[in-house]
Amino acid sequence: MSPYSLTRTLPVDATDAALRADVLSGLTRHPKTLPPKWFYDARGSELFEEITRLPEYYPTRAEREILQNRAEEIAAASGARTVIELGSGSSEKTRHLLEVLPELHSYVPVDVSESALTGAAESLLAEHPGLSVHALIADFTTGLVLPGTPGPRLVVFLGGTIGNLLPEERATFLRSVRSLLSPGDALLLGTDLVKEEETLVAAYDDAAGVTAAFNKNVLSVVNRELGADFPLDGFDHRAVWNPEQRWIEMRLRARRALSVKIRELDLVVPFEAGEELRTEVSAKFRQEDVREELAAAGMRLAQWWTDSAGRFALSLATAV
Repeated sequence: MSPYSLTRTLPVDATDAALRADVLSGLTRHPKTLPPKWFYDARGSELFEEITRLPEYYPTRAEREILQNRAEEIAAASGARTVIELGSGSSEKTRHLLEVLPELHSYVPVDVSESALTGAAESLLAEHPGLSVHALIADFTTGLVLPGTPGPRLVVFLGGTIGNLLPEERATFLRSVRSLLSPGDALLLGTDLVKEEETLVAAYDDAAGVTAAFNKNVLSVVNRELGADFPLDGFDHRAVWNPEQRWIEMRLRARRALSVKIRELDLVVPFEAGEELRTEVSAKFRQEDVREELAAAGMRLAQWWTDSAGRFALSLATAV
């Protein structure tokens, strides 16, 4: 049997159909919204990698610190023979775990990008020749059918990405993860933690303007893929802390009144001067929040690790 296999569960045209649906739905409602997944074309991915190296952007460094310092504890607590990573991308951070799991048999990366999956698999198989990699081209938010792999299994969801989901979306997602867990399986979840507003806002509005370019890239994606005419210089980037919801909102504010034509949707979208388009929420959590949301989905918070500054957490949860 080949050590690498790839299964596509998304139709080839699924991305185009999803973009059309999201743009039509999001830009015809009030207030206007677009989902953050559309940031990540090739240019957006490059910009995000640049963001992770900015001095203001602490989450990536904080999570990496936990993985470097606590990987062996996580490995011992999970005892995993299979690691399933949702939104795996380059699988870079997960390597800290894969290296210290003594009984590791299989790695199942899940992502919408075939090129990212293939590139990560080639690198991992070179480092771990005995590893079996079964990649899935899939949208992890719409339910998964996993390949048969040996347990115990550890589902990994890193980067604080769960914070990009709205509360009802998080609840649905966590229930779907719970449905994947058999006795002995676990979820390793990365969550950014509540902290002072100044630190949070700076992480999403850096002095160099990289996050602003990243935010505006979603307009470039719509322009290219759907024949829109968003003027990038017609919008300003904003990052706002919402203390009631405990999340950062990334927004694009129209500098002037304008109308955007989206040719492929036969749609004209008016913007008033000062009107804002929300492109992302990034929820921040307290330990009790994570515990309660896991419990509501049928899971128990079993372990909790933070970086030395208490900025970010990894939690291990098991099925109740």
